[in-house]
Amino acid sequence: MSEENLSPDVQTQIEAATFRRLLAHLDERKDVQNIDLMILAGFCRNCLSKWYKATADETQADIDLETAREKVYGMTYDEWKNTYQKEATPEQLAAMEAAAKH
Repeated sequence: MSEENLSPDVQTQIEAATFRRLLAHLDERKDVQNIDLMILAGFCRNCLSKWYKATADETQADIDLETAREKVYGMTYDEWKNTYQKEATPEQLAAMEAAAKH
């Protein structure tokens, strides 16, 4: 069966499960810093939080950015930063600058 043959409900279920799996994967890989994600993929946990909030806004769901961040980070943003975020190295900052030029 191709995706075009799926009902909208089934497609939404698949997409939601995939998103939850992505969040679980990121939760398991707290060693991967946001700057590394930005350098390699052009998005990070903060981006996912903002996209989550934007989608909530589009559907008129009452979700603020901090709630969206808690969904993505699995804890408050401040808790995550204080526990897992490391100072960016000069190499990371240079790579981020180079990536931003693309």
